[in-house]
Amino acid sequence: MGESQFPGYCLYLRNHLVAIDLSAVDCHEPIVKTLVWRDEAATQAFAATLARRADIGHAFIALHGELGAGKTTLVRHLLHALGVQGRIKSPTYAVVEHYELPGLDVWHFDFYRFADPREWEDAGFRDIFASKGLKLAEWPEKAGAMLPTPDLDISLQTTNETERAVTLTAHTAVGQAFLVNDSTGTATR
Repeated sequence: MGESQFPGYCLYLRNHLVAIDLSAVDCHEPIVKTLVWRDEAATQAFAATLARRADIGHAFIALHGELGAGKTTLVRHLLHALGVQGRIKSPTYAVVEHYELPGLDVWHFDFYRFADPREWEDAGFRDIFASKGLKLAEWPEKAGAMLPTPDLDISLQTTNETERAVTLTAHTAVGQAFLVNDSTGTATR
């Protein structure tokens, strides 16, 4: 029969043969890491560690958790660690806040008020997510399948007034690089 001329899987879509080059697809098994942040200082330390990662400027980080779990607090510490000066507003009403730093654009989204995932598309966010820069999204589930796969999911759960249980899930090579060989703990599959 001979060797296939197609580099990856082939699919038939409506009687058309489509070759998929898997070398261009980011296929990684998720890495999951669990942490406990005893207080806000631990949140700040994690944010500072994350800010020092080389690929932070090309990442999409999705933040999950109930109201008051610390999503916006984490984002504020991360933005300050990246060099944003002054007050950092929650984008709950504006939906997105944009920050321009030397060599880095950062977009902080809050989809809490979305009633329908199509609002993401209607707002024109596809272009922002396709551009370079760091994207941070609170309440990503409100945008549903419209969002691309995040490099890193951060899920926060309140265990008491100051302590947070944190689950980090890396979905891409960029996300995995954030979790391995750093000071945030040991990665587990």
